[in-house]
Order: sequence, then C-alpha cells, then structure tokens
Amino acid sequence: MTPDQPSLVTENLLLRPISPTDSARICELAGHREIAANTTRIPHPYAEEDAREWIGSQYEEFKRGEQLNFAIIVRSSGELIGLCGLSRINREYESAEIGYWIGRQYWNRGHATGAVTALVDYAFRILGLNRVYSRYMRRNPASGRVLAKCGFVHEGTLRQHVKKWGKFEDIEMAAILKEDYLRND
Repeated sequence: MTPDQPSLVTENLLLRPISPTDSARICELAGHREIAANTTRIPHPYAEEDAREWIGSQYEEFKRGEQLNFAIIVRSSGELIGLCGLSRINREYESAEIGYWIGRQYWNRGHATGAVTALVDYAFRILGLNRVYSRYMRRNPASGRVLAKCGFVHEGTLRQHVKKWGKFEDIEMAAILKEDYLRND
C-alpha cells in the first residue's frame, strides 16, 4: 500500500492506491485468459501469490518515482473492477506510459475511458508531464478505441515487438501531448 499516494475521483469512479487486501479480487479478475491475452505483463494462469507479489513491489516503485498504480473502483457499488497506472515515469523527458485493464464482465461500460481520462489529467496537471503514451496489441483494437476517445494519437506499429504465448505480436503506439490535452480542455 502506498499511503502517500493520492486517490483520484471521477463522476463514476474512484482510483485509489492498491492494497494488499485487493489480491484475491485482482487475481479473480486478472485470472481470466482474455485479460492476460491482451496484456504483455500478466501471466496466465494468474495466482493470488502473483497478485500479492506484484502489490508488494508497488510501494518501493512509487517511492522511487518510477510508477503509480491505482485500483479502479465503481463508486456506486464499491467494486474493484480493474487496475490502471503510469509506469516508466521519466522526469527528464517528462513522459510516462499509461496502462490499464478492466475485468471482462465490466467491458463496454466506459470505465476504461473514465480511468484513462482521470489518469491523463493527473499526469499533465499534477505531475507536470508533457507526454503520455500507451502500447497495445494490434489484435486488441478496443484498447485503441479507448485511447482515441481520450485524445491519444496513433503514432505507429512496432512489428512483432513482443512474443506472447509463443507467437510474435505487433504493438500499436499511441500518445497524447500536454498541449493537445489542454487545448481540448
């Protein structure tokens, strides 16, 4: 847990620090094969021990200023439905990578768009970053649509950039700049 990490609030969501007590729920949601299939870092199967280990690493990475991760909570129900965060935070270049996943049963409800929008706003207004970028697998166009709704611009394709489950995958790159974000404000 990162006690000095902020929480972010939107109309429908609460983005709060991840807690060790979240491990079972994270395992339940991230354990679906479709979640792992669309991410480069989540293994399948995903055990609760994997979740506990990952959660345990978060505070030190936050203290070093390398990343900032949140549990995505639906405000009306209090349910944890996914995770989002900024990683590869680079203060020299004023940039970071955004990542997110939403539990399968919560897809197509605008939750990813809401979480990404809140996190981008935080990155530009509070952290003072200039660029936020994201990478997603070409075979996951839904992620590209979320980013486009949030103002990200497609920048290109990294052909066969990762190998997932024995198969090379193309990665799409998208980014948003602070000036573009504030212009649309």
